[in-house]
Formats: sequence, structure tokens, C-alpha cells
Amino acid sequence: MKKILLIIFIVSSLVSNAQQDAQASMYFFNPLNYNPAYAGTRGSLNLTAVHRSQWVGWEGAPRTQFLSIHAPIVRKRIGLGANLSYDNIGSRSNVSAMGNFAYHLQLNSKSLRLSFGASAGINSNQYDFNGLIVNDNTDINYLTSNKSVSPNFGAGIYLHSNKGYLGFSLPRLIEKSIDNNTSKSFLQRHYYLTSGYVFNVNSVTDIKPSILIKYTQNAPITVDFNYSMLFYNKLWIGLMYRANESVGFNSSFLVKEAFTLGYSFDYPINNLRLNNFGSHEILFSFDLRSKNRAFISPRYF
Repeated sequence: MKKILLIIFIVSSLVSNAQQDAQASMYFFNPLNYNPAYAGTRGSLNLTAVHRSQWVGWEGAPRTQFLSIHAPIVRKRIGLGANLSYDNIGSRSNVSAMGNFAYHLQLNSKSLRLSFGASAGINSNQYDFNGLIVNDNTDINYLTSNKSVSPNFGAGIYLHSNKGYLGFSLPRLIEKSIDNNTSKSFLQRHYYLTSGYVFNVNSVTDIKPSILIKYTQNAPITVDFNYSMLFYNKLWIGLMYRANESVGFNSSFLVKEAFTLGYSFDYPINNLRLNNFGSHEILFSFDLRSKNRAFISPRYF
């Protein structure tokens, strides 16, 4: 028998009124997901895939997948990329497909660069009420599913060097109202501000504090703090804190300067901590570099 917990339907309804972009804890490994200016900045063809299971133990809890690919061209002055995302919570699912373009300006003789990015694509939202347990099975609002497809555009700026970065982006420029039979939801603009810097401690250890601030109208500001340590240019171990929401840890391992495998866990510190086993995230990243091009290793971001 198909069933969805009432609490998930409530959460889904709340989210739909001021929809947030899908959440990720290892955002620093996949900036292209929210900033098109990142395209091509790694100096190689990069493929990154992420799976996130949130609030494990709740039926209908959020499940999210991200896939991105990007590379530099024209003497690394231009970056091209694409990213896909799928986000499902309760009766709502969202699919986004975006193409990205970035132009990179060299600001000095060292590694400081300023990148400008733009993205374009489509966004699909669907509400599927099949299997939803309601008091009135004849209620017409729950007898049909609703799907809408709309264009989307984004923009971003990214100041970066080999040691640090500062970015600002709007991955969703077009706002749209969606009627999901039971209420109206709004695809709203999202504003992202990100920053991070790497400090060398000794020949074995580096530390990297980073922050992501996300703002959406009619929704609480999300602030993610992350403190990571890199050992032997191979192993990342970090702690994270999402203000008033969750705490957790993350780790990743670099294999032969090409493959990165990562895992993160975060646990709610608000009322959502009841009856769930936290959120889990798995990351896979691969860099395919040309033999004729210099490649910076390790890559901090």
C-alpha cells in the first residue's frame, strides 16, 4: 500500500509556498550547481555527481541528486558547463537542467582571476497526489496531478585564486507562480554569497574555513559554516554548522589526483531531529586533464 506520512505532506506544503533550491552540505565541491561563473575554473574537464538523502527515516523525506560537468576552452578564458538536478519531497518533485557559460579575466601575473557567468535552461515542477492518504477521497484537488515547465536563467560572479574565493550568484532569475491544485507556490529568486580561504599550517596540514549564505524572500536566511582540514594533500576532514538547523561532519579522499570520493552527515538541532536518522550525502568527482596542460594539485575548490 502506498502511504505518505502526514507530516511530510505538511512540510511539502510549507516548502511549496516559498520554494527553496535543493540543499547540499558539500556545496564547496560543486559550486557550479549555484554559480555559473565557476564553469571551467578547475582547468580540466570535471564531472561531479552528488546524492543526498535528507531526514532518513521519514517516508517521503527529501531525496536529491546533482550532476554537473564543465571544462575550460580558448586558453582557459572561457568555461562551458551543464548541470542537472532532481529534488523530491513528499508529493512534489523538481527537475532542473541548465547550460553554463563563463568568461575568465586574469587580474594579475599570479593566480587571481575574476569570472563572470550566465546560465539558461528549464525547470520542471510536478505534484503527484497518487497514493496520498486524505480524509476526502472525492476532493477534486487531490484527484489530479499537476506539472509545469518553465524557462530559467541565472548569473554569477566569482573572484578566485589558488588559495581563496568569493562568489555571488542568482541561479534563478525568473520568478514564477505555480498552481498545485491545493495552493499556489512560487519559484522565487535565490541569492547566494560564498567565500573560503586555505591557510597552510605546515607541510602536512592545510585548513580551509568556508561559508555559504542563501537568501530567498519569505524564507529564513540559510547560513552554512564549514571548517575543513587537509592532510597530506589527500584527505579532507571537516565540521559543518547550518545556523539553527543542523550540525555535522564531512570527509573526502583524493585518489591519484583525479578521483575524489566524499561523504557528509548532518543532524538536525531543531524540532526536526525527532524520528529521523539525519541526512547523508555521497559525492563522486573526476577530473580529466590534458597531458599538455598544467594541472594544479591539490585542488582546494
